Amino acid sequence: MPYEHVRLERSRCVATVTLNRPETRNALDAATVGEVSACLRAVAASSDVRVLRLDSTGTCFGSGADIRTMRSMGAAPYESNLADARGFTEMLHLLHELPKPTVACVQGPAVGGSVGLVACCDLAIGSERASFRLSEVHLGVVGAMISPYLVEAIGPRLTKRLMLTGERFDARQAEHWGLLDEVVPAEELGDAAQSVITQLLRGAPGAQAISKELVREVARSPLDAAMREGTATVIAAARTAPEGREGLKAFLDKARPPWAQGDPKGGCDR
Repeated sequence: MPYEHVRLERSRCVATVTLNRPETRNALDAATVGEVSACLRAVAASSDVRVLRLDSTGTCFGSGADIRTMRSMGAAPYESNLADARGFTEMLHLLHELPKPTVACVQGPAVGGSVGLVACCDLAIGSERASFRLSEVHLGVVGAMISPYLVEAIGPRLTKRLMLTGERFDARQAEHWGLLDEVVPAEELGDAAQSVITQLLRGAPGAQAISKELVREVARSPLDAAMREGTATVIAAARTAPEGREGLKAFLDKARPPWAQGDPKGGCDR
C-alpha cells in the first residue's frame, strides 16, 4: 500500500523502511508513527523478508516529536495524550520485537523519540555526522516511552544521565556508549550497512528469531536452575527442528544451507 510519510521498499530479501519527511527533519507525528507501525507489521508478516533496514531521507535522521503534535498535545486532555502515547509505544514495541534482524542507518542528528528508534534496532551503523540528544527534560517533559529501550541498549546509569542533562553527544561517543555499533564516514554509510546485512543473511532466519527472543529473556531473568534448563531446552529444540537439521547437514557436507544469500532455495534471489 502507498504511504505518505514513509517508504517501504524491498530489494531481494531485505525490506527498507525510510522516514521520508525531510522538510520536517523527519519529525514523528501521529500519521508517521502509524505508517511506520503498518510497515513493521507488513515486514513481520512477510516470510520473504529476512532483514529490516531503517533509514531516513535528508540530513537529519529524526528530530523527534513533530512540533505541531507537541503544540496540540500540550493543550489536549490527559486521555488524548494517553492515546497518542500508546500509538508511539506500539511502534517502538513492533520494532523491538520484530522477529527478524533490524539495522538502523543513522546519517545525521537524532533527537528525542528518534533516538528510541535507533535503540530498538538490533544493530545501528552511524555516519560521523550523526549526533544524539534526549531533549525532553528541557521542554518540561520526559522521554518515558523510549526509556526501556535505552536502558537495554546503554544501561540505566547512562540513560539517567542523558535524560537528566539533555546533552548532545556525537557518533563516536554513541559508539563508545553502545548506542551505535559502528561509525563510518558519511559516504561509506550505505556500504557499511550492506556489509552487516550480508553477514545477517548468512544466518538461519528461525535461529535468528529465537536468538532475539532468547537474549531478551536472559537479560531479564536470574541465572538460576530455571534459566539453565530453559537454555538447554532451546538448543535441544533448535537441533531437532528442520532448520537445525538442514544446517548441520550442510555444514557436515561442506555445502551451503538453503537460507544462505545467493542460494535459490533461500529466497534472496527473487
